[in-house]
Amino acid sequence: MIEVRHVAGGIVTGRFTDHHVHLQLVDHRLLAGSRLGRVVDLGAEPGWVREVAVHNSGDLHAARAEMTVSGLDTSQPPELWPPIVEYAGAFLTAPGGYPSDRAWAPAGSVREVTDAADAAAAVSSLAASGASCIKAVLHSEAGPVLDDDVFSAIVEAAASHDLPVVVHAEGVGQAQRAARLGADLLAHAPFSERLSDDEVAEQAASVQWISTLAIHDSRHRSIAVDNVRRFAAAGGTVLYGTDMGNGAGPVDLRTDELDALREAGIDGIRLLQALAPSGPEALFLPDGDPAAARPLTPADLEA
Repeated sequence: MIEVRHVAGGIVTGRFTDHHVHLQLVDHRLLAGSRLGRVVDLGAEPGWVREVAVHNSGDLHAARAEMTVSGLDTSQPPELWPPIVEYAGAFLTAPGGYPSDRAWAPAGSVREVTDAADAAAAVSSLAASGASCIKAVLHSEAGPVLDDDVFSAIVEAAASHDLPVVVHAEGVGQAQRAARLGADLLAHAPFSERLSDDEVAEQAASVQWISTLAIHDSRHRSIAVDNVRRFAAAGGTVLYGTDMGNGAGPVDLRTDELDALREAGIDGIRLLQALAPSGPEALFLPDGDPAAARPLTPADLEA
């Protein structure tokens, strides 16, 4: 349930959530003062991202929230707070699998998993580091992928720690394979192939999709938008995410991602749900439009 307040000329709400970022690939300090109040990092060196998350989250935000309720907060206003950071830690992939061979992948951000026992150990290590989810990779167009037994071991171990499994699924058949083997979320709305209506319905019943539509070239964007349109119509949950750090893009709300979501038929309350606003009221949305969101001012509440 999202929390919004209708006022003259628009909506007041908390800052938004980007469900797919890579903070080691951007200047994450720019997020303070952005329209994002929460981000989910889906691939970083665990120690590095934990330090960023502890700095941005936890007791600091709890204390600020308490002071705000008490009317005693004399620190920065909510729209200038750094965002709460949740994270997966390292990518879990097959030996030699994506993105182990990518120059952009920071040292320690990829863990190659050899067998079921290694998978369980990797998940336990990430859970101990404070991960809020587990990121696994099934990218058949870029090298070896985790086999069914190892992937299932990741899912089982993650469940034992109450952690959802987010999957980078790329290549024909990989999105369906991820869903069949128990994934909770896809890190990207499927873009390698047009899923059949039956496949979309199966996905909608079990898996959430993180959008990341704006990162693609025109062909893959068209495939992804079509899949998302039918997935949403089938009752599937779509979450706003940009893959921040993948190419050029703002360290903030990404309006071309909103445009793509609207093209896929996600607008109004569904678009707000995808953005998952949370925290204290910090944004004013003129005419209820997230793309026009700006910091809330006293004048917005006086109209």
